[in-house]
Amino acid sequence: MREQRGAIGQSPTVRISSAATPAPEAVLDVARETATDTHVVEVGPVGVPRFDPLAVTTADGTTAFHTAVSPSDVRLLVDTLEEGESPTDGAHAVVSHDPEPATLPRPDSGPLAVGERVALARCGWVAPVSVTDYEYEFSAELVTTTTGSDEAFDRLAEVGLRGRGRGDGSTDDPVAETWTTVREAPGDPVVVVNGNEADENARMDSLLLESVPIDVLDGASVVASALETPDIVVYLDESDTLARERVEQAAGAIDRDVDGVDLNVQVASGPDTYRAGEMTMALESLEGNDRLEARRRPPGPAEYGLFGRPTAIHTPRTLAQVRAALASPEAMETDETDPGTRLLSVAGDVESPATVELPTDGSLKTAFDAVVGDGQFKAACVGGVFGGITRDIRVSPSAGALRSSNLGTNGIVERLNDDRCMVAFAGKRAKFAREGNCGRCVPGREGTKQLLELLREIYDGDYNRGMIEELARVMRRSSICDFGQTASRPTTTAMSNFDSEFTAHTEGYCPAGFCEEQAATERRTEPRRPGSTAHE
Repeated sequence: MREQRGAIGQSPTVRISSAATPAPEAVLDVARETATDTHVVEVGPVGVPRFDPLAVTTADGTTAFHTAVSPSDVRLLVDTLEEGESPTDGAHAVVSHDPEPATLPRPDSGPLAVGERVALARCGWVAPVSVTDYEYEFSAELVTTTTGSDEAFDRLAEVGLRGRGRGDGSTDDPVAETWTTVREAPGDPVVVVNGNEADENARMDSLLLESVPIDVLDGASVVASALETPDIVVYLDESDTLARERVEQAAGAIDRDVDGVDLNVQVASGPDTYRAGEMTMALESLEGNDRLEARRRPPGPAEYGLFGRPTAIHTPRTLAQVRAALASPEAMETDETDPGTRLLSVAGDVESPATVELPTDGSLKTAFDAVVGDGQFKAACVGGVFGGITRDIRVSPSAGALRSSNLGTNGIVERLNDDRCMVAFAGKRAKFAREGNCGRCVPGREGTKQLLELLREIYDGDYNRGMIEELARVMRRSSICDFGQTASRPTTTAMSNFDSEFTAHTEGYCPAGFCEEQAATERRTEPRRPGSTAHE
């Protein structure tokens, strides 16, 4: 990727954004070839994949958003900018603003208007590895250089910021408590940024790493300073090539351009498998173990983590909140015990997914305003692969509210339409648990196997809800990691909300019509026996 220059303070400017991979070279090449006075900058994604490639033009206090642009489209946009005009014709949205905003100007409607943009404020606006763009926001340097280690610790302890994501060492718990444990443990501490998230619906962490890696590293350096260590390890999955490239370049830019920050940032990759993101298996992967198994606790990573060192392991989402708590303390003001915002990826039965940011005292229902549903709404699975099923999405995204509703907090909200069979959905998640568990503990290894068998028996006419619920209780209480503790949640919450569907399947009837259609498809595609004359 070309060395990036800053985008902020340059006008006229066209920003080219695309997720997962660098923006199409053809679009960027045409924009650069056409531009003379126009600044062309490659930026990170904004969290709305259907917009990509997104061209954001800015001139004279007017920003226009042009979605799904082609090389010929971007040539016309740049030509218009070169003529001294703002290309607003055909734009998805047009925003008037102060001459040089430091964050993405937000339209009044559409996906970018949904919720808030605190952690996401600069996504799609700054050059991802430009320290100049970062400093423009605060007229200063990184937050870690303007806030003392004890001051940062005290402020975050007072705020009560909680960890975000299944791979965090402080998931849904105050991060300051974990840091206290790390501080008091013997040995040299280390900070691990756990960005390995193989759930294809979870775009929150990769969005931050691809768009604003300096924000994430700034949050990590705050933690490192509080723990009096220079060592930061960023852990990604092996398919995150763009995120890795940008994190490495961001670390180099900080080392080169920022005074007073002495960090030792290493970037490592692990398997692109779901279990590799669990915090103790992430550590096993970083230590080079081929067979990933969850570690028994106690001691936890805060006492005995990476290579035996006291370890603060946090997701990019958590570290973005750490930075926001120090840079924008007003964003933490809430009556909730879970201050700040939560990033949510909305997926499932939608025309295209989107990632939004909601205040913790808001409502999950708001997130659906960022997508177009595919089919009539039936339910939502909240919290990722092992999230909970609910009919009612008028729930706040705070950790307390989600847990009390038996929903997950990993930040994925899957919209399920009325064609979905809840028995089949629960069975698919149980099968994933059976095949994907690490095998270390009996509840995770044998419990997931028994759960899948009990669900299969429903199709044979035997629905033993009491036995399933008792098995789920044992798995929740006895499994040694989050994988086994939550693996039964899709099944138990589906039974609670759609018990009649489970009962109907014992009588050979699928209310959604999915199972009969699936069986018919399998019969049509099943290879015929040699010599058979049956119709396909």
